[in-house]
Amino acid sequence: MSTILKTENINKFFYDPIEFQVLKDISFEVKKGEFLSMIGKSGSGKSTLLYVLSTMDTDYKGKLHIDNQLVTDLSVDQLAAIRNEKIGFVFQFHYLLSEFSCLKNVMLPALKLGRLNHEEIEHKAYEKLKILGLEDQALKPANKLSGGQQQRVAIARALINDPLLIMGDEPTGNLDSKNTQIVFDIFQELTKNYGQTIIAVTHDDDFAKRSDRIIEMKDGEVI
Repeated sequence: MSTILKTENINKFFYDPIEFQVLKDISFEVKKGEFLSMIGKSGSGKSTLLYVLSTMDTDYKGKLHIDNQLVTDLSVDQLAAIRNEKIGFVFQFHYLLSEFSCLKNVMLPALKLGRLNHEEIEHKAYEKLKILGLEDQALKPANKLSGGQQQRVAIARALINDPLLIMGDEPTGNLDSKNTQIVFDIFQELTKNYGQTIIAVTHDDDFAKRSDRIIEMKDGEVI
C-alpha cells in the first residue's frame, strides 16, 4: 500500500508562559485506505499533532510528507492549496452554514477549488450525500436537520474534492451513541469500499478500538 502521510521526528514547543515541549520526536506513516485513531488524555498532544498533520500549524521542527511531497516549509498559499485539494476536515461541531441548503454546504469546498463547473459540482454533491443516505434532505436548510444528520452533511462536504485524507477532530464528540455508531460505520465504509484514508482524534475508546490502528499519545510522545 502506498504511504499517504509520513512524519519524521516532529517536535513542537509552546513558549507561553514558559517553554514547554508539546510534541516529542513523532515519527510514523499512514498507508492509503487506513483508518487510524489517535487517543490520549487531554494535554497529551493529540490535537496539536492533528493540526500539524493537517498543515494548519507550521511552527514545528521535523518533516511532514503528504502524498510523497515534503510539505514542511511550503508557503501559506501552497499549504492552503494542498489542504483544499488533498485534505477533508470533520470537526466536533459541523460548522455548516445554517441558512444554506445541505447541497450548497457540500458544494462549497468544490466551488472554492474551482476545478469543475457548477453543474458538475452539484451532481457530485448529490453523489456524496447519497453515500451518506441524505440525498432526500439535499434541499433542506442545514439548520432543519438533526445533529447526527448535520454531522453526516459535514462528512459529505469533507469528501466533495475526493481528498486523499480525511482528518477528524473528535468527529463523534457531539453525538449520542446511535449517531456515533452511524458515523463510525460511514468511516469504515469509506476506508473499506472507497479506499479513503482517515485520521481521527477521539476520546471514545470503543470508536478507537474498532478502527484499523490506534496511535496512543502521552505527554507529547507516541507510546
